[in-house]
Amino acid sequence: MPDKSKKIRSVDPAAQQMVEHSYEKGFTLAWDRYEALQPQCQFGTLGLCCKNCILGPCRIDPFGEGADCGVCGATVDVIAARNLARHAAVGAAAHSDHGRDIVHTLRLAGAGGAEGYEIKNETKLIKLAEEFGLKTDGKDAGKLAQEVAEVAYADFGRQEGQLRLVSRAPEAQQKMWSEAGVTPTGVDAEVVRALHSTHMGVDNEPEHIVRTAIKTALADGWGGSMYATDLSDVLFGAPDPLKARANLGVIRPEAVNIIVHGHEPTLSEMIVAASQTPDMLEKAAEAGADGIQIAGICCTANEILMRHAIPIAGNFLQQELALATGAVDAMIVDVQCVFPNAAQYASCMSTRIISTSTKARFEGVEHVEFEESRGLEVAKDIVGRAIEAFQERGDSETVVPDVSEELVAGYTVESIFSTLGGRYRPLFRPLNNAIRDGRIRGVAGVVGCNNVKITHDEGHLKMVRELIRNDVLVVQTGCSAIACAKAGLMKPEAAEVYAGEGLREVCRAVGIAPVLHVGSCVDNTRILLACVEMVKEGGIGDDISELPVAGAAPEWMSEKAIAIALYVAASGIYTCLGDSFPIMGAPKVRNYLLDGMEKDFGGKLAFENDPVQGARLMIEHIDSKREALGLDEMMYEPIEPVEEDVRASSRA
Repeated sequence: MPDKSKKIRSVDPAAQQMVEHSYEKGFTLAWDRYEALQPQCQFGTLGLCCKNCILGPCRIDPFGEGADCGVCGATVDVIAARNLARHAAVGAAAHSDHGRDIVHTLRLAGAGGAEGYEIKNETKLIKLAEEFGLKTDGKDAGKLAQEVAEVAYADFGRQEGQLRLVSRAPEAQQKMWSEAGVTPTGVDAEVVRALHSTHMGVDNEPEHIVRTAIKTALADGWGGSMYATDLSDVLFGAPDPLKARANLGVIRPEAVNIIVHGHEPTLSEMIVAASQTPDMLEKAAEAGADGIQIAGICCTANEILMRHAIPIAGNFLQQELALATGAVDAMIVDVQCVFPNAAQYASCMSTRIISTSTKARFEGVEHVEFEESRGLEVAKDIVGRAIEAFQERGDSETVVPDVSEELVAGYTVESIFSTLGGRYRPLFRPLNNAIRDGRIRGVAGVVGCNNVKITHDEGHLKMVRELIRNDVLVVQTGCSAIACAKAGLMKPEAAEVYAGEGLREVCRAVGIAPVLHVGSCVDNTRILLACVEMVKEGGIGDDISELPVAGAAPEWMSEKAIAIALYVAASGIYTCLGDSFPIMGAPKVRNYLLDGMEKDFGGKLAFENDPVQGARLMIEHIDSKREALGLDEMMYEPIEPVEEDVRASSRA
């Protein structure tokens, strides 16, 4: 049997060290579970299996042997389209439910019924109220917050008309959605309709099912997720650029170490607040700790990073590695992307794994129900448990890699305005001008997860470096943002090392990095709205589909990513994914997503597992949009791709 400790699991030096340590300790990691499942079912990979009713399960051989349809008569395209729609519905539900919880907390806070929460951004609250047609004169922030929350709630349950935030999109894009019949009505309604349509014997036209999936995804992108972002800014404050650090080296063995992991900031905000109260700090000191160190994993990490400069411990595939350090006293989890086997670490060390959500329990770990109505009280209870775990840890061995990197985070549509145009002239004109002049070739949003099918972080780093060396400004969210932060790409100095001549010139002038952190996964809506502002500013297209922009998720793995990719592409943006959707065995579905949908929406999908080649496809697309706009003359010539070893250039 080959020595698994010798396999390269990650390009991140901290992760490499902890993988080796984990194997020495006898821990099983995600990569091992993946290898134990080989070969994975190729019927599922191609999208050709169905278990939607008890007549099955059915599977169709792509080589024509055996049945050519399911028992009910569903063809390969119907089966694959139904599977895709179900994935999109779950992904949209996950992110939109996050948005619903933010709406709930905003309403409670406005009524004074949410301990520890307050309205921190009245300016954005008033702006939203005015957008929603609410009267603002004479109303205090609490009353206005309740009214805004009620408007948002109505959009989740809307049964007729269209989602309110759809009107933010350029008119041309709204017209495309209307003509294609995909303008979303209500978040919950679209999720339910998608699931209903995939029931046995309902929708049996492949392209129509795919449009249903797109409609559901749009309800997330221009509904649930957009509300989550906007109302989080109202509750917790709009982020501004700030400095912090990222990677496992931010864990301090001498301190009480608390890792928050998941996606919903209502919990993590209170954990941060509780950890800074005098009574908790005194209790930690009495236990012999040098303070309380909060750090994050996944999108919860991004939420508290960009508002409080709380350091990031790592991304999705580092959650087990953080626990393996032995220095984590408590990992606090809520929902999404949490490995169910976390209990293996709690059973052999003093670490407390504490679940908190009404929606998510984990066998073998503590559960402390989090309630927004007494958020600070619950958070203090949790922090207290972490302090107890620190005392239990005592002098136990800890192994923490001395690896972390500085980054700048906290970019939003509003802060990009200020950064580009200055305090007194906040506008997107400098960005549009830089694109017109050819100093910046275009803009790319590189987002998404980690995936064990590709070396950890390698897809993100190779793609992003190829883009910025060809003068493409990159904006990022989620675990992709964390990958590039750990590699030193999110600080201004990175432009001198990695950026092309034109992009480097702009970064020097403005004082920004060539790669901008714009938040968590739900904050992909910030990227959409930045594109809207570029259209409004003028000069580089009258619709999102005309802009020299592209999107990508080189290491995607979740159903949320399927919903995101669909709403981004349906918003007019060419979107390149590192692994294909499970539809490749269905020619009608595959051809529509890779080609046909561009006629309907101006954007389409591409699948390319080589991240450098994926970047080149994006650059070709950006150049084609420049040519269509008459901007084909570049000040700086494109650079030929080079194969680089990102392991060698990762920094400690």
